[in-house]
Amino acid sequence: MDHTCGPKGDCGEESKGRGKKGIEWRWAVRWSWTPTAFAGRQSACRGSRPSCARPSRRSSARWPKEPGWASGSASTSFRYRRWNCTSHNKYFGKILQQDIRETAFVYAITAAGVTHAVTQACSMGDLLLCGCEATRNRAPPRPPSSSTTGDGVKWEWGGCGDDVEFGYEKSKQFMDAKRRRGKSDIRTLIDLHNNEAGRLAVKLYMRTECKCHGLSGSCTLRTCWKKMPHFREVGDRLLERFNGASKVMGGNDGKTLIPVGQNIKPPDKQDLIYSDESPDFCLPNRKTGSLGTRGRMCNSTAMDISGCDLLCCERGYREETVVLEENCLCRFHWCCVVQCKKCLVRKELSVCH
Repeated sequence: MDHTCGPKGDCGEESKGRGKKGIEWRWAVRWSWTPTAFAGRQSACRGSRPSCARPSRRSSARWPKEPGWASGSASTSFRYRRWNCTSHNKYFGKILQQDIRETAFVYAITAAGVTHAVTQACSMGDLLLCGCEATRNRAPPRPPSSSTTGDGVKWEWGGCGDDVEFGYEKSKQFMDAKRRRGKSDIRTLIDLHNNEAGRLAVKLYMRTECKCHGLSGSCTLRTCWKKMPHFREVGDRLLERFNGASKVMGGNDGKTLIPVGQNIKPPDKQDLIYSDESPDFCLPNRKTGSLGTRGRMCNSTAMDISGCDLLCCERGYREETVVLEENCLCRFHWCCVVQCKKCLVRKELSVCH
């Protein structure tokens, strides 16, 4: 997917001053891939605009894209939906200029991605400003409920726990800085809320991992540390929040958000919120950022959102036969190579009209 600028730094319409939301999202994407440059320049920026800390092309080239974070997670989660999280410049910027539930998801998954990437870089020792989580003042860990341990097993914090607080704060500084400039409009409140929901999807779901120490396989001492959830889990959790997102309106004081509809509970900090209804995304429309669903693959036997009736917007679909080349008859050779042959596989696909 193409969510970065061109080789000369151009970003399509955004480079001409339009689509500022698209630029902001791309900055966040780059930060999640280049946490070294991000953390290293935060101290120099000190509240300046995000472009102050924008990493250089050289620093970006040293960092591989972290697998499975925001773009990959979003595109996978939405692959069977009418809006499939495209990052096409001319369309994606339009999505971010609206206040629909898709925008809420993008802000949340981006804030979560920055939190996750910076925290992971700390644990790997790639940042000078942080490292493993400090556990000196923390109470001893409780044994996992599923484990059976004998008497006399000692517990202590050790290893290299993920310092999620550092990643959380850096994500908050970067993602929220531009939206906090004395504004109290409904859009600002919604964006800040969704940013926080994304960060909490990482911070509140830390898990405890432990390792036993002792002679002859005994477990006389158990060392434990905190680890972040896998980012795929974060994406799935935010997708659930997307499905149950709450529509809100601004309160009279301009500082509160009120749920729209009767007998609807106020959204909590982990819920995603929006104020405008989404377009149907059935047909191409540059004004709304819709690419349409023509040519999309669907499931002709499914009755859910991946089914051809819903995905193709009742326009019908056609069956196509394609021949793909895949690895097959793989064998392990000592040591340590896996060799596979190439096989041609015929597949039947359903494609939207």
